[in-house]
Amino acid sequence: MLHDLEEIQESIQFLSDWEDKYSYILELGDSLPGIPESDRRPEYLVEGCQSNVWLLTDYDSREDTLSLQMDSDAHIVRGLIAILLTVYSERSPQEILSFGITDFFDELDLLKHLSPIRGNGLRALIQKIRSVASQYHS
Repeated sequence: MLHDLEEIQESIQFLSDWEDKYSYILELGDSLPGIPESDRRPEYLVEGCQSNVWLLTDYDSREDTLSLQMDSDAHIVRGLIAILLTVYSERSPQEILSFGITDFFDELDLLKHLSPIRGNGLRALIQKIRSVASQYHS
């Protein structure tokens, strides 16, 4: 289930306590459909993430949209993935490349509450998505 980006942003900003924000992000992750076990293959793993993160992509040239499926074996990462799917999935490569994800995470005050390793993993995942989008950007 994909969420509305504005809804996520408002919910996270409304919560004043970081533990409440963390719980909300975990709830977002719980709503993810995940990916089938058969697609949890090494070639879909994203390098640079502490946890296992699988990324599957499909580009529709007629619609100029990139579809993403992601999953992780870590609960907090699944929540972050839910946010990334809301931002990036079913968007054009141009939209993906032009979205200011760092500014968005800064607005949410999110990155400073992640461990350095988690933050690096999130950046690696974003870079991988942007790399795939750049392959289809004309």
